[in-house]
Amino acid sequence: MSRLFRAAAVVVAALMLGAPARADAVDLDAARREGKVVWYTSLPIALSQKLAGLFEQKTGYTIKTIAVGTGQALALAARGEADIVLAHAPALEKKYVADGKMLDRRLVMYNDFVIIGPSDDPAKIKGLRRASDAMNAIAATGSRFVSRGDNSGTHLLEKSLWKLAGVEPQGAWYIEAGQGMGATLGIEDLGLEGAQ
Repeated sequence: MSRLFRAAAVVVAALMLGAPARADAVDLDAARREGKVVWYTSLPIALSQKLAGLFEQKTGYTIKTIAVGTGQALALAARGEADIVLAHAPALEKKYVADGKMLDRRLVMYNDFVIIGPSDDPAKIKGLRRASDAMNAIAATGSRFVSRGDNSGTHLLEKSLWKLAGVEPQGAWYIEAGQGMGATLGIEDLGLEGAQ
């Protein structure tokens, strides 16, 4: 069984329990028999649709899914605009729970984060064992780094890695795309040399 399939099975199980994300929610609205699930954008659309379909078959509730960055997903739920959130920013999730804006946080899957770059490896990070060492090398060499810059879970992790490395990323080498993962990965192909 693949890791993705196992993770999906756990997500379905969590959804079947109907655990709300909002602190003021007790259950999905029985009169409407519908709920809103907010997914982080890195979760494949086909997977989110399949999970929603399984949930609907099992419970009779209709699920509306919304794909946004983790920061926005958590903010939507905290305002009561979503019943369940799948996100990947543990520190921020725990803060929302501690502040009483959400409840019943569960770990259902995890992400692997990878630093990618050109094959000539200008910062010479290939083979480094610690992400903070890679971040230091990127900053020290002024090698271009394209950040999502969108307050997503990925961006929050990136910021924590810069902090761990003791680096304040700034200058022409550091580009904040303000975009999702796909668009950010495509920036290098767009020839944005020196973009800021």
